[in-house]
Amino acid sequence: MNRLLTSILNLALVMALGVSLSGCVTTRLPIAAISPWEAQNLDTEANPLDVAFTDANHGFLVGSNRMIQETDDGGQSWSERSLDLPDEENFRLISIDFNGQEGWIAGQPGLLMHSTDAGQNWTRLFLDTKLPGEPYLITALTSNSAELATNVGAVYETHDGGGSWEARVTDAAGAVRDLRRSDDGSYVSVSGLGNFYATWEPGDAVWQVHQRVSSQRLQSIGYQSDGNLWMVARGAQIRLNDDPGDLESWSKPIIPITNGYGYLDMAWDENGDIWAGGGNGTLLVSHDNGDNWEIDPVGDSQPSNFTRIVLDEEHAFVLGERGNLLRWVGNAV
Repeated sequence: MNRLLTSILNLALVMALGVSLSGCVTTRLPIAAISPWEAQNLDTEANPLDVAFTDANHGFLVGSNRMIQETDDGGQSWSERSLDLPDEENFRLISIDFNGQEGWIAGQPGLLMHSTDAGQNWTRLFLDTKLPGEPYLITALTSNSAELATNVGAVYETHDGGGSWEARVTDAAGAVRDLRRSDDGSYVSVSGLGNFYATWEPGDAVWQVHQRVSSQRLQSIGYQSDGNLWMVARGAQIRLNDDPGDLESWSKPIIPITNGYGYLDMAWDENGDIWAGGGNGTLLVSHDNGDNWEIDPVGDSQPSNFTRIVLDEEHAFVLGERGNLLRWVGNAV
């Protein structure tokens, strides 16, 4: 009898503990009353990976499975385009950028394309087979000039429309899972295993390696609107670089919500609000530099992981998976 009573008490304790822990995991933030985002579905199973515009209205969206779509109305509607590429290769178009009419696309495997007429025609440029890594990030500079970074942190620059490339880094950073470029030409990357991050500034011969702040592996890293860094680690931890000029000075972890899904990207809008996106429709906003957070109602209703947030002076998009996309429309939704 005593043994039975003990078993019942132990079972009750386990159930109570389980309910308590479950309550912690499902704790939800307040949902914002309005959203500046409009949901779009591109009617494709491809994943949007990058977006860029030639002017206020005309632009392109690229992604997996050779996806390229074009808009002439600022992203309100999109139409499919195609590129002259071999049918037997399933390219991922990872990065696109324009400087006026001149555009560049970087993709994998080994893909680089160039346009001089606002994307109406694209020419494939064949890269040296000895190029370290695969194209990862392309940046349009001045006329006929661009900067290409690969997924091992090699950085190259061309000034003749892609005819020749000059290395800017003597040693690559190694395999990376995330790599970003700032407006001043600096780079920051997260190692493939997420166990360290590295930075490179114009003029440096090599990347500078920095150890991660905690035992949590790093997921992604990028630049705040003021040029300082932000990072996201597993366990849904956000940290902000809190001492300008010190790339190893970080805030205490910010953990806005513990719903079992991590964050994949962050961005600052023109009002200074912080946006964080991640798994299973996670899209959060903070109006006070990360102290308090709200759930965006439009993002929360989308059956998609949000992998990237693109915000510039004229356009803003949240890129999801399987053709899911959010477009900034202001506080009207």
